[in-house]
Amino acid sequence: MGAFGCGDSVLRVATAFVYDERCLAHDNGSMVVDERAAGWLDVAHVEQPARLTRTMQVLERAGVLERLTRLESREATREELELVHTPRLIDAIEAACAKGEYAWVGPEARIGPASWESALLAAGGLLGVTDAVLDGRTENGFALVRPPGHHSSEDEAMGFCLFNNVAIAARYAQRIRGLKRVAIVDWDVHHGNGTETVFWDDPSVLFISLHQDDLYPMGRGGLDALNESTLNIPLPAGTADAGYLAAWDELVKPALGDFGPEILLVSAGQDPAAGDPLGRMSVTTEGFRQLTKRAKQTGLPLAVTLEGGYSLDHLPFCNLAIVEELAGLEPSFAEDPLELDVPRGLRDFERVAIDACLRGWVGSESKTMKGTDG
Repeated sequence: MGAFGCGDSVLRVATAFVYDERCLAHDNGSMVVDERAAGWLDVAHVEQPARLTRTMQVLERAGVLERLTRLESREATREELELVHTPRLIDAIEAACAKGEYAWVGPEARIGPASWESALLAAGGLLGVTDAVLDGRTENGFALVRPPGHHSSEDEAMGFCLFNNVAIAARYAQRIRGLKRVAIVDWDVHHGNGTETVFWDDPSVLFISLHQDDLYPMGRGGLDALNESTLNIPLPAGTADAGYLAAWDELVKPALGDFGPEILLVSAGQDPAAGDPLGRMSVTTEGFRQLTKRAKQTGLPLAVTLEGGYSLDHLPFCNLAIVEELAGLEPSFAEDPLELDVPRGLRDFERVAIDACLRGWVGSESKTMKGTDG
């Protein structure tokens, strides 16, 4: 475990951190999918390298990087990918990358000439954090990686995602590290449909998704999509800190308590942020800090990985708040530094809407969550 200090005064560093510049090489191409229009406009894809480089810039300038336990990055092996994905999908993505050109590999999922190595490092980075927390070398950890993964299922890449990093980590924890019960909480603004699909029939993995109702993929993640393996919490557009924290306290916390996992994995997509271009939520940096605090309070080994989050201004500060909370550091900012928040006049509406949402879940006839019926 990393530590720093002088003499007999040594401060224990509790948070693992992995980042590799080779993850920057993944290239989705232009955000404009029409080839004619793409030739007229220079529009960078929202899932771009600056999501990571700006986060690193903020972590460094805040003095946080030196307070973390930096892990050596590594690539996921073929055998580790196959813990979740079919040989057909793995072969298809590898072959597409080998051609050295942009290519579609699934719905809203593209690769560039250097995407293969980046994808292996993204999955392997989270596996490194998982090992660190399970070995007790750190209490928790954060994988700052790309491409994201939670939309990819066993046999399909989708939605900017190639391999499902968090699903691979969950299976790794079980089949390689010997754990029996794993929990995944996904607070990305988009539904984690790939992760849900992977574990839908598996009562040994609890998947909980907090997301904007019917945003992407449309038709997935509704209140009716509940079983022993899945708790979906679709939230109304505009939901801010109070709504997300109420959902955690009233639904996520008791579900985790009933299930009794041995590790908690978090798909941390910061696109519920108030400034994000792909969502319509209003979570602030402090909202993400408080969500992270609640994840820590479970007392479980905790491994967090970056999923979405596409505001190049807001995302770095949201990630900063998460990492500071993981590491037990004082906040660099007492309030959201971009002063983004749900409009004051909508706060009462938010409370009413969230109450209705929570009542809708509690009143659902489908209450077969793990642990609730023995």
